[in-house]
Amino acid sequence: MNYDIEMEKQIENIKEGTKLLLHACCAPCSSAVLERLSSFFEVTIFYYNPNITEKEEYQKRIEEIKKLIQIIPTKYKISLMEGNYEPEKFYEISKGLEQEPERGARCYKCYQLRLEEAARIAEKYDFPYFCTTLTLSPHKNANWINEIGEELDTKYKSTYLYSDFKKKEGYKRSIELSRIYNLYRQDYCGCIYSKQTKKKDIK
Repeated sequence: MNYDIEMEKQIENIKEGTKLLLHACCAPCSSAVLERLSSFFEVTIFYYNPNITEKEEYQKRIEEIKKLIQIIPTKYKISLMEGNYEPEKFYEISKGLEQEPERGARCYKCYQLRLEEAARIAEKYDFPYFCTTLTLSPHKNANWINEIGEELDTKYKSTYLYSDFKKKEGYKRSIELSRIYNLYRQDYCGCIYSKQTKKKDIK
């Protein structure tokens, strides 16, 4: 399925200015996604990333998002909602999967953890739609992410907005916008395992 086309079909039937809860992993990924969605949706960014194991890194990323939403031009004002910092939940779902390669079963569980919290919060605060920036990265499995979103769509009241934001050169645009807005671009996903993999690659 072409999830980018599916998203466009959904948007055709949505009233402009509809509220959307957008789960965001970082400012660089958020930049291109906001550029594309914020002219149509009233977006609230939901920052929930228990996979980030270092509090300093976690805080650095959310500060960059705060900076971004102050300077990126949008039709509708962007709000920010910060979730709880719960690294213990990531370690819990990672048990037995510590040796999994990047983009393996551990990552699936991580997508699931973050998306389910986004769906729960979207329902709690009456957001008609929820979505995630995770599909912008070429290192993330967009099929898995959208499959999880579909499942959550049946469990929670809020509707999942399909996406594959790397389409239409979305990832390339995020790099350009990061340069324009001088955004901090991390070189690993955020979890201890991705950081260890990055160190091995450098060696």
